[in-house]
Amino acid sequence: MNPDTIPPLPDGFDAAKQFPILKSWTFFNHGGVSPISAAAGEALRTYIRQSLNDAYLKGNWYAQTDAIRALAAKLIGAHADEIAFVKNTSEGLAFVANGLEWHSEDEIVSTAVEYPANVYPWMDLAKRFGVKHVMVPEHDGRIDTAELLQAITPKTRLVALSHVEYGSGFRNDVAAIGRHCRERGVLFCVDAIQSVGMLPVDVQAMNIDFLSADGHKWLVSTEGCGIFYCRRELLDKLHPEVGWWNVVNATDYEHFDFTLRSDAQRFECGTFNIPGILALGASIRMLQEVGIDLISRRVLALTDYLCERLPEKGYRVFSSRKPGESSAIVSFTSSSHDEQTVLRDLKRHKVVIAPRYGRLRASPHFYNSAEQIDAMIEALP
Repeated sequence: MNPDTIPPLPDGFDAAKQFPILKSWTFFNHGGVSPISAAAGEALRTYIRQSLNDAYLKGNWYAQTDAIRALAAKLIGAHADEIAFVKNTSEGLAFVANGLEWHSEDEIVSTAVEYPANVYPWMDLAKRFGVKHVMVPEHDGRIDTAELLQAITPKTRLVALSHVEYGSGFRNDVAAIGRHCRERGVLFCVDAIQSVGMLPVDVQAMNIDFLSADGHKWLVSTEGCGIFYCRRELLDKLHPEVGWWNVVNATDYEHFDFTLRSDAQRFECGTFNIPGILALGASIRMLQEVGIDLISRRVLALTDYLCERLPEKGYRVFSSRKPGESSAIVSFTSSSHDEQTVLRDLKRHKVVIAPRYGRLRASPHFYNSAEQIDAMIEALP
């Protein structure tokens, strides 16, 4: 692959200015914890200045959160009243697990290679209510869509799936799975932390009922702040964790009216993580200005280039690179070097990747470059 065919960054976009980490590291671990964008950093600095000088009096922060909620909704093809802010992906998934009314005959279909946040809530339901948790296996880095759909039975209540599997980078066909679920009245819950900000996501076109995603990976924002989507028609089907903010007249402190909000803010039980939300909003704006379609095309081209170059140094690509199955996560192995030696050698050359499942995992973002991939290949033992 000629690196010149990788889609260029937009005119006027200064990658080094927006991502200062480029001056210090070849950072290929956005599937772990990403550096925050300069836009997010400036939002945090503004919050700190306002908090230091004026407390809450001049920041107008809660009005800003309304605008950011709308931005997040647009990012995934949702309506603003379907979006709640969460501490992390786990909290959103827990809303689904703990909010629905479960019965012992219910079944949940998932895979055997999900991140633990998308495993333990369902295991907990199996323990508490006798719900059957079916985990479809991975085969050579792929989840067979037909096999997953065959696991859905008349007893299946929910399919819980990652859009992109964190270990292999395999991209599930969520549109086909969502359509199958909707036609059969099965709920579809998607862990999208490894896709939102890197791949196009449209909850309506994909027939997704619930989605959760934290901001600290492909949204290049801080840890501890993300989004949860609940389809309008299902808002009153999930019982929320109740606090002071869930109700219709939350700021009327002296009169108690336990009427839950009718929108997704019913899942927000207390005071917001204001700095996290402001940073998340700044990064979403930046990503949308670049364009998610361009980001997706660029990261897929960058990782195609990486996958072409890895065999030159004797490494085997584990991740599927088939159209529709590839992502910005590349899992690969070495027959002659153990993973810790590789990680140590790369870090000495200021290249950062991660170990997963006994393999090596590189996850560059759109602002990385073919030159950085060349530097990684050169540094590999």
